[in-house]
Amino acid sequence: MRELLRTNDLVRLSYLEALLRAEDIESLILDGHMSVLEGSAGAIPRRLMVTADDYDEARRVLEAAGERLDHD
Repeated sequence: MRELLRTNDLVRLSYLEALLRAEDIESLILDGHMSVLEGSAGAIPRRLMVTADDYDEARRVLEAAGERLDHD
């Protein structure tokens, strides 16, 4: 798995997942339950992950939609 980005913005994560799903790219959100352990304060960003094989295509899809992905 490779990380596309980290964010606390749940709406953005949902949108990015939908963009990837529309292109048949499976994604996974990690650290979602960590926020609950921290009292849902949003202190721990969630990570949007894809398989290593899908990483380049996923970046292209999200960047084409205007998303800025700072993580490499």
